[in-house]
Amino acid sequence: MRKISPLPGPVAECCAALRRAGFSAYPVGGGVRDLLLGRIPQDWDVATSALPDQVLALFPGAAPTGLPHGTVTLPADSGPIEVTTFRREMGYSDGRRPDGVSFGVSLEEDLARRDFTVNAMALAPDGSVIDPFGGLGDLEAGVLRCVGDPVQRFSEDRLRLFRALRFAAQLGFALDASVAEALARAPSTAPLAAERVGAEVEKTLCSPRPAWVGEMLRLGLLIPWLGDARADTAPLAALPAQPLPRWAGLAALVDNGALPEKLRRPGAVSRAVAAGLDLLHAGLPEDERQWRHALARHGPDCCRSAASMAMALGDEEPGHVLESTLAAHPCLTAKNLALSGGDLAALGLSGPDIGKAQARLLEYVLDRPEDNHQEVLRALLDRLFPQDGD
Repeated sequence: MRKISPLPGPVAECCAALRRAGFSAYPVGGGVRDLLLGRIPQDWDVATSALPDQVLALFPGAAPTGLPHGTVTLPADSGPIEVTTFRREMGYSDGRRPDGVSFGVSLEEDLARRDFTVNAMALAPDGSVIDPFGGLGDLEAGVLRCVGDPVQRFSEDRLRLFRALRFAAQLGFALDASVAEALARAPSTAPLAAERVGAEVEKTLCSPRPAWVGEMLRLGLLIPWLGDARADTAPLAALPAQPLPRWAGLAALVDNGALPEKLRRPGAVSRAVAAGLDLLHAGLPEDERQWRHALARHGPDCCRSAASMAMALGDEEPGHVLESTLAAHPCLTAKNLALSGGDLAALGLSGPDIGKAQARLLEYVLDRPEDNHQEVLRALLDRLFPQDGD
């Protein structure tokens, strides 16, 4: 058996405390997988024979985050640890969560309910890998295979349809033939919560292989939110691996700026993508002067979104010009003018005239950024506002 170490201190102590109390405890799931792959685990799960109330009694600072399903969450400096009682799941009428669970089963039965073999491994107290379903072999072969019948696994929890493609994108794994066949026969994803789907799509978009989102489109997994759209998503890999540019690129490829909003992504990203597509359709700025005006009117996020869209569609030039414009740190708002509102008041302006002066001075400076100096702007006031100059 392969052995791996070390576990993060809080995870090791959690398992040790459970064992000292007479319970069995094993790190399981994605944390074990990532440790075997040499990746830094993003979260940790511990499976235990202890019942949820016993876990809460043992760890006073724990939170009862999922008691009906046996889950208690422990806070830790390295990130929260989810401690879940060994369980059997029964019925999946909503295609997402079990109708009920029962405790008192073995570790192997607990692992048997999991989605993929590479996520169905556990670590024994001596550091050896407990692998009843061949996850190690699949890990070494770079293959994603379901535990048991993939059609059944996907019907139990339809979010696994997205997770299969997301893991392929993140880990660089191929899909086992049985998994690919089951995906081709995927049930409707309409019952799934939009925010859960959006999170899986975003993780795929921000992975090293965002083109797997194209498989989500081809398989019809996004029809409830996008309709029957198809696109070559290979160009997304050239964009920064961050939510805004990747969502913007996808929106351009399917010509739908509402996609992030429909999938309940953060408002700032959704607004920037929708506005960016409008800017793209209206025609992108062609030089730094035009970009300064666009930045002042629409904001940096919208402009970066539009430039990312152009890049996804094969035109890199707008992005280069935009970044060159931003690198010069231009004055884009009235508060960045060399003459403040207080300065204008001291020069005799008041009330609405100050706002009018700031708007006109900003328009001037957007065309001539090198003139954003107090002495230059003071000299401009008489010429720009002859009616106010007396």
